[in-house]
Amino acid sequence: MNSIFLVSLALLIGGIALIVFGVSAASSLSSDISRFFTGSPTDKAIWLLVGGAAASVAGAVGLVLASKRG
Repeated sequence: MNSIFLVSLALLIGGIALIVFGVSAASSLSSDISRFFTGSPTDKAIWLLVGGAAASVAGAVGLVLASKRG
């Protein structure tokens, strides 16, 4: 296994974990209160979801490129 594959796999796993934490934070009481007053969830929930999506996409692209290299 090369280092690109391992880093990409770590990014994918970390991104999925961030998405799970972001969904959990978006459904928390503080996020519900924020959504009631502002119409959107807390900044923490949004950043967790955005960061998780970005890391997951980067990891998936890296895995595809690493598998093509052989």
